[in-house]
Amino acid sequence: MKKSICVSCLLLVLSACGVSETAVTAAAVGKGKAEEIKQGQQTMQEVQQDIDAASQQAEAQRKAAESAAQ
Repeated sequence: MKKSICVSCLLLVLSACGVSETAVTAAAVGKGKAEEIKQGQQTMQEVQQDIDAASQQAEAQRKAAESAAQ
């Protein structure tokens, strides 16, 4: 009887280690994905700023060309 209780306890401990390892791995993956999203949003903002700057520059050039043509 004692032997089966010890075996049961051992199995419980070993299975709990696997569960905690899985939880830690999932947390690490989740943190990595959150960082990827943050970097992607930052890149998107930088690209939008570049597009806005290019658009403003093109508008200024268009106005300058119109003024020179008159």
